[in-house]
Amino acid sequence: MDFTRLRLLVELERLGTMAAVSEVTGMSTSAISKHFAVLEREADVPLLAPDGRRVRLTPAGRRLAEHAVDILARVETARAEFEGEGEPVGRVDLVMYTTSAPLVLPALRRLRRDHPGIQVHLTEHESEQALDLLQDGEADLGLVYQYSLLPRVFPGTLTVRPIGSEDLLLVQPSEGADSRTLTRRRLRDLAGAAWMASPYRGDEEALVQRMCAEAGFTPRIVHRIDNLDLFEELAGDGVGVGVVPRLSAVTRRGVAHAPLGELGGVRRVYLAGRTGGWAWKPIRVVARYLHQSAQSVLDDVPPLPEPS
Repeated sequence: MDFTRLRLLVELERLGTMAAVSEVTGMSTSAISKHFAVLEREADVPLLAPDGRRVRLTPAGRRLAEHAVDILARVETARAEFEGEGEPVGRVDLVMYTTSAPLVLPALRRLRRDHPGIQVHLTEHESEQALDLLQDGEADLGLVYQYSLLPRVFPGTLTVRPIGSEDLLLVQPSEGADSRTLTRRRLRDLAGAAWMASPYRGDEEALVQRMCAEAGFTPRIVHRIDNLDLFEELAGDGVGVGVVPRLSAVTRRGVAHAPLGELGGVRRVYLAGRTGGWAWKPIRVVARYLHQSAQSVLDDVPPLPEPS
């Protein structure tokens, strides 16, 4: 049903006469009558009945006018949200990768304080699965990443906005370790080491393979570990070496970290969402809070584009 016709019905119920509706809307009474005739056909019930020289609403007309008041109020509320007016309210499904907690949790704490009407539901997935969820409509907003040496092709149906980057580190036993930025010569010294990689993050293993290949050897991937605490604990026990992002690195006895530098590049972090979804204010607000959080924990944080 057309919103204009519903508004005319509400005005007739409020004012009582076609002439009064004509006066407040600026429409002629004949134009208003035509609108009501169309509305009756759409509703498939009589909405108006003659009452002398006037018309009155039938019981069905009064009932539809009651519904119209609620419908139009909801429309105005939705319009206000999309136009940036009023407090944002709604659920946002956010998909995050495992090591993004230092970025996500501070943002959610501030968001709960400032915008209690926004409910964020979290799902943990790595970037490839997160992009699938976003495309399928099972998530509204996603934190995803790519390694600078292994560019990812993002789906054209998504709008992807960079929010910063983080260094990558070699995690290794501390005994005899050098914590300076990794060189190709020192990397070659690890040709005989047992390397660790995640069983789920294929791009992580691809990065290790590429980095070592450029140093002239093929790494032995001996351990496939997804739990990063265990990953570092094994390194501390001298069981293996591997690559970790800076935000997940933990200072612990027996473990040393060395920046990969140009040999490994950086991990670039993005906010991704369906292109049309960015128009909804709750999504934009959550994105803004994540961007603010990124300024505290990531490097090279660009300005977040203003909504068009």
